[in-house]
Amino acid sequence: MAEQGSGAQLCAASAASCLLLACGYVGSLYVWRSQLPRDHPTVIKRRFTSVLIVSALSPLWLWMWRQHTGFKTGPPLLKLMGVHLEGIVAATCLPLLLTMVLFFGPLIQLVMDYPWDFIDGVKMFLAHFHHVIELLKFRQGTVAGIFLSAVFQFSYTAVFGAYTAFIFIRTGHLIGPVLCHSFCNYMGFPAIGAALDHPQKLTIIFFYLLGVVLFFLLLFPLTDPAFYGSLAVCHLTRPDTSTSVCT
Repeated sequence: MAEQGSGAQLCAASAASCLLLACGYVGSLYVWRSQLPRDHPTVIKRRFTSVLIVSALSPLWLWMWRQHTGFKTGPPLLKLMGVHLEGIVAATCLPLLLTMVLFFGPLIQLVMDYPWDFIDGVKMFLAHFHHVIELLKFRQGTVAGIFLSAVFQFSYTAVFGAYTAFIFIRTGHLIGPVLCHSFCNYMGFPAIGAALDHPQKLTIIFFYLLGVVLFFLLLFPLTDPAFYGSLAVCHLTRPDTSTSVCT
């Protein structure tokens, strides 16, 4: 019973540490006082500085947490964090390919609408959701509309966060989630309304559905740990010494 209690406390401490890291990352975006919108170059530079500092300090936080809890790890800490070369080619290509399959419909729509300049088409198609505070601050829409947008954004980002965490756990690499995040930020949320109003909507809807079906069919095959090296799936065991080891 005491060992089970210790394990529960370790899990609680782990969850609390993850929450603090996430809050520290998001909170660092708001330490700067400014009346400028979030897309202003000055604000972007300040936020980039904040997240760079937090990201650089995160390994130190993880090391301190390990020292405090006595958690023992076999592989080096950076390797556990997904920074290593074993299986790097697959980790760079396959998760990004999987994410692009999910966006098959929007990509086909871009090709159809902007056949001569794909990059400019992607830029025009890009859609980002602004934060609630900024929307209220600059009076961009009604209060009800702003909060409905925020709820939608929270749901979308929560699902995407679970997806990138899944990729990290399955591959053991950081590069895959980073590239997928960058791609999704660049694409934005699919403009389903525009697809339904498109002159060739049946074709586009077909590719939307095909992309979703292929995504779920390929989700586990393309994230098979066998592609990514010996540290693709990290699982905890409790040996006789009652210390946890990550293998």
